[in-house]
Amino acid sequence: MPRLLTLLTLASALSPFARAQNLPTDLPTSWVDKDTGHRVIRFTNEPGSSGFYFNVNAYSPDGKLMVYNAPDGIHTLDLATRKTRLLIPNPPRPADSAPGTPAYFRNSVHTVVVGHKTNSVFFTKTDPETHLSTVYKADLYSGEVIKLATLPARASIATVNADETLAAGTYNEHEDDSTKDFGRNAPVTPADHAAATNSTRPPTQPGFLVQAENKGQMMERRLAARIPLVLFTINLQTGKVTELLHSTDWVNHLLFSPADPTLLMYCHEGPWQKVDRIWMIHTDGTHNTLIHKRTMLMEIAGHEFWGLDGKTIWYDWQPPKGEDFYLAGYDLANGKRTAFHMQRNEWSIHFNLTQDLDLFTGDGGDPGQVAKAPDGEWIELFHPKMITGEGALNDPTFWQPGVFHSEHLVNMAHHNYRLEPNVRFSPDKKIVFFTSNMFGPSYLFGVEVNKASNPNPAEVLSTPELAAKFNPNKPTPTTTPK
Repeated sequence: MPRLLTLLTLASALSPFARAQNLPTDLPTSWVDKDTGHRVIRFTNEPGSSGFYFNVNAYSPDGKLMVYNAPDGIHTLDLATRKTRLLIPNPPRPADSAPGTPAYFRNSVHTVVVGHKTNSVFFTKTDPETHLSTVYKADLYSGEVIKLATLPARASIATVNADETLAAGTYNEHEDDSTKDFGRNAPVTPADHAAATNSTRPPTQPGFLVQAENKGQMMERRLAARIPLVLFTINLQTGKVTELLHSTDWVNHLLFSPADPTLLMYCHEGPWQKVDRIWMIHTDGTHNTLIHKRTMLMEIAGHEFWGLDGKTIWYDWQPPKGEDFYLAGYDLANGKRTAFHMQRNEWSIHFNLTQDLDLFTGDGGDPGQVAKAPDGEWIELFHPKMITGEGALNDPTFWQPGVFHSEHLVNMAHHNYRLEPNVRFSPDKKIVFFTSNMFGPSYLFGVEVNKASNPNPAEVLSTPELAAKFNPNKPTPTTTPK
């Protein structure tokens, strides 16, 4: 069958759920973005499907499968054939468990991460009677599920280490504080869903990646609450819990090194200008270390992530907030710091990279974001270039500067940034994956890194105009304070 018919299908097969919700059944599966020359592909059919948070591993160690979430459960995407498969279905919903409600959220399976050692996805499920969460892992090929460990009361986990022996998470020390813990990821409300999808249809997923309208106020209240919590690890073989840290700071965004099973990165959450955010600790509780210490009023650093080899921590650095923009890197071995500069319109909510650091990517942002970029709604490809300064004074303690040369991949003008796109490269570096609500409900998309070669003119379409045919309401900028 010709490529045009296979990729630009206007009668794509949507799930029974989609048909039941009266969603369009003719969503395009592929086109070439008129503004960029790059091919965009819709990889999922489930309304409400989405990729993982940008810094959470989604790929099997063999590089063949990608895992994503959808309202009906956890799915796999075969990167070679592009076929999808429901791996772990959500349990049957109670009659009163409507989409967007706490009961709906609690009764779902929750992905944690794809393992770095085995072809497995780790997930949790909450017992409706005890309200305790249990950690499981599922084989990505056979679907075999193994029960691993039950978490302490009020506990959740966010990451699994490189050799898959430990998970790390937090819990509130006092039960009464759990009712006040508005800082945790809560289910998306119907109002938040409507704002993020430009739709009055009920939510089709718990909304892990949708930002609440009052996020800024919530972060201020949660930081000021000083809720005592414990940062812990749990042995996935024995169930032994090890307390790493007691704190009244808001500890969040836990992420194990992809290479060192004893090294955990975490953050002090809250408005970025009010916290020293990026920290690292070993699994024996030692070497609790601040990674970036500000030296300027209103300097911010955050949205930290590991380089794929585990040798470098990367993060968004703005000295000061909203005025100057860098992607900064910290080399764990020697303390060397690198900073790639970018322009206001190039700044992104999240960044990602390839293992050899020859390409970076970003998901852009609308004018309501911290950069207040007038033309920032693009999926970006960044070509890094170091500034060598031959003959200039240099010192091992100096930041080593570089610059990003950007290339637009997708025009995201019809995407509502209340839903964060969360970009990532495919293992072969040929595709940048992202989540978008440009058609209303979210789907997992990808864009080819290389420009389309001699595309059929019928395939070359304006992405915002195409999206508007299926989702007429133009999104309004969102305000997401850091």
